[in-house]
Amino acid sequence: MSRSNSVPATPFEATITDLSHDGRGVARVDGKALFVSGALLGEQVMVRLRKRHRHFDEAEVVEVITPSSHRVEPRCRHFAECSGCSLQHLDAEAQIAAKQRVLAENFERIGKVAPQQWLPPLTGEPWAYRRKGRLSVRHVLKKGRVLVGFREEANPRFVADIQQCEVLHPAIGPKVGLLAELINGLDAVDAIAQIEFAGGDDTMALVFRHLQPLGEGDLAALTAFGQQHGLAIYLQPGNNSSVHPLWPAQPRLAFRIASDDARFADVELEFEPLDFVQVNANMNQRMVAHAMALLDPQPTDRVLDLFCGLGNFTLPIARRVAEVVGVEGEHGLVQRAAQNAVRNGIDNATFHVANLFEDQRASDWARTPWDKVLLDPPRAGADQLLAYLPHRKTRRVVYVSCHPASLARDAGILVNQHGFTLASAGVMDMFPHTAHVESIALFER
Repeated sequence: MSRSNSVPATPFEATITDLSHDGRGVARVDGKALFVSGALLGEQVMVRLRKRHRHFDEAEVVEVITPSSHRVEPRCRHFAECSGCSLQHLDAEAQIAAKQRVLAENFERIGKVAPQQWLPPLTGEPWAYRRKGRLSVRHVLKKGRVLVGFREEANPRFVADIQQCEVLHPAIGPKVGLLAELINGLDAVDAIAQIEFAGGDDTMALVFRHLQPLGEGDLAALTAFGQQHGLAIYLQPGNNSSVHPLWPAQPRLAFRIASDDARFADVELEFEPLDFVQVNANMNQRMVAHAMALLDPQPTDRVLDLFCGLGNFTLPIARRVAEVVGVEGEHGLVQRAAQNAVRNGIDNATFHVANLFEDQRASDWARTPWDKVLLDPPRAGADQLLAYLPHRKTRRVVYVSCHPASLARDAGILVNQHGFTLASAGVMDMFPHTAHVESIALFER
């Protein structure tokens, strides 16, 4: 069809030929890519344009004419409105297959590599899994009340009007509407900017970011909410260092990583509510076990763990090897990782603070010929590190990735510049019902 620069109100028909990296259906109209929210691969749909761009357009589904065989009814009644999930309308098996296809395409297109073996996808419980995240808060005068939730799918400037969330931890998911009512009743109703939540094995913490001091009545209301619902309440009046508990006086956040080998004890990691932890506790347990199997740590091994955080991989590795060193850029995480080592009776793990996006080749840990290396970088990946690591004597690298494009790029570096083989790779469903692709890869000399 022919279109002008204006956005037509009349729906039109489109055939979905692909699924984008963010979970939207992809069609081509007059040779131009069209990204369609709510559409699935292979579907014939009626769509309405939302926005025009120079190289692509955006639209939403008005009617599904020919549905995909993998289409299911979303569990959450807020699915079409909320941006927290993008794939609840796609069955779980097809979701993970789509993520593995994204990883394979990135390996081929960016890294020019392919794994010798595809690992079976690592999956878990797809509902009520999320223990870490941030909820937006907005006092909407036109509605006469407060909204708490994630951003709207159609307009990220607005907060979706939701009452509960099916993917959040049970301690917080059913209470989103109650949080809105709580804040709506505060004197400082316009001062609460966001709520971060972080859950350990026994405690769920809420961190209220407030832009002005809270009065005694508001503090009492927040405390009462925490007591009634069994939640630890923290306040954040300024930057991250300003976070402090309101109730109870000394909450404890911790999670246990169970060993899958009876020869080695479990580890328990304490953390602060704004610390980075994997959002999916069950999948984190399985991921650590998966990484251990691929790394194959031996009693004589010396291992380097880069982007180590709280010691999520470092401490389980330490139980099995002669020595492990963890390196992380955030001082607070390194401090807590070292404390966690002491708390678990581990004396063969050492931690260092270093910006791993800067040249660290002069550091002692970077010059050491480690037997094995584990990498768990942020979305940017580790290409700066791979300019001087791993050492030529390193036999095995396990790479845990939250972004398939950076993993593919770095896989090309490890294979083509360092002489490794991409022995195996696979996806892990850390974020069910989203298009986020978590993956793991094994590189061997």
